[in-house]
Amino acid sequence: MTDFRQIPSVSDLLLTPAVEELLRTHPRKLVVDTIRQVLDDLRASLRAAPTSPPDLSPPAIGLLVQNAIAEFAHPSLCEAVNATGVILHTSLGRAPLAQEALRAIYDAAAAYCPLEVDVQSGKRGSRTTHVERLLCSLTGAEAALVVNNNAAAVLLVLQALAQGKEVIVSRSQLVEIGGSFRMPDVMAQSGAKLVEVGTTNKTYLSDYRNAITDNTALLLKVHASNFRITGFTAEVSIEELMSLGRERGIPVAYDIGSGALRDLSAFGLASEPLVMHSVAAGADLTTFSGDKLLGGPQAGIILGKEKLVGRLKKHPLTRALRVGKLTLAALEATLRLYWDDEGVTQRLPVLRMIALPLVEVALRAELLARQIQAVVGPRFTLAVQDDVSTVGGGSLPGEVLPTKVVSVSANGLSPDDLATRLRTNHPPIFARIANDKLLLDPRTIAESQSEAIVAAFQRMDAQ
Repeated sequence: MTDFRQIPSVSDLLLTPAVEELLRTHPRKLVVDTIRQVLDDLRASLRAAPTSPPDLSPPAIGLLVQNAIAEFAHPSLCEAVNATGVILHTSLGRAPLAQEALRAIYDAAAAYCPLEVDVQSGKRGSRTTHVERLLCSLTGAEAALVVNNNAAAVLLVLQALAQGKEVIVSRSQLVEIGGSFRMPDVMAQSGAKLVEVGTTNKTYLSDYRNAITDNTALLLKVHASNFRITGFTAEVSIEELMSLGRERGIPVAYDIGSGALRDLSAFGLASEPLVMHSVAAGADLTTFSGDKLLGGPQAGIILGKEKLVGRLKKHPLTRALRVGKLTLAALEATLRLYWDDEGVTQRLPVLRMIALPLVEVALRAELLARQIQAVVGPRFTLAVQDDVSTVGGGSLPGEVLPTKVVSVSANGLSPDDLATRLRTNHPPIFARIANDKLLLDPRTIAESQSEAIVAAFQRMDAQ
């Protein structure tokens, strides 16, 4: 059994050459705290496996401290390479922003900006005006409001318009989004009473009509953006729901989720509900995400009738859910790209990846395979093969885009080993595994990142 007294003290380790070198380049507190953490980890390791003690010499522990500080020095929120083929990868931050949005963020962050002041009058204004006119112009809506995500948008609508009252929703639309966040939970949090109508696969307009009472405050339609029900189905269109809402004097809200401003059927995908369609159909309120198919920063966008949006703006919860200047700057720049019907597809990364022709993906895959093969030894086997990319981010479930991937295998390394080594690279590289092969999909790899992938494989081969 290992004697814990063999573990050197913090004072002893501070005198080792490795740690003395760290003290010359890093704050003393950081070095001391790291030493203590490393020693705590060693003690835990000894308790877990007392018969296999690690090297407890000061030089060996000094090296552990060096490695820990080197790891800490790398920002955890850093640039990553998405080679998974999932375009809106939620775990990797969803939509990468356009260059125009990045410049707007820098300009807003590097100096003061007129966030809540009217430059003409000099009087205090509203931060939402920076994007409200753009949103209304692009979609035809009367008014707009931006909060920090779409779940927040739905929560605000329910609490402001239906707290203590009934909201009627189709049973097939009680969705669960990422992180086990469920529509019934949002409803409960808002203080509204959920009234389910229809069945799992079929809901008719009469179901809504029969459920209306004097306490009904809202009719809610929710687009099932992350799953699909097929076969013997029926659902009520937003136009039908609006007709009923007008007839009974009840507002209608439509949560369309992904926020598409462009029809994606031209790229071989099924059509998502377009924001403009919901507005044109007369929906009193429409909510959607800013960082999915819209291609902007994380945000929840609410469009609708001026009277109702005005009520939302005055609600106390709105301040708690408001977005900052960096989000507004990025969203404004992203929305401006949509003025150019032809150019937006190439300038907005999400649309560019969706629209990338298969022949171009194939060329990139062949080039990447050759570049990797040129720097690795014979134990690595690379090939280009057919596969599919997905949109992801809870959008277009079941829809795929044909792609070409680089498959990689290596003697002595499992696909999981390869994936781990790529993931712990700087920058981290995320791939996927299928049929016992590691796959790299060029559709979601920025051309400027190919060099980092090649360098990672070169280091891997040398290890």
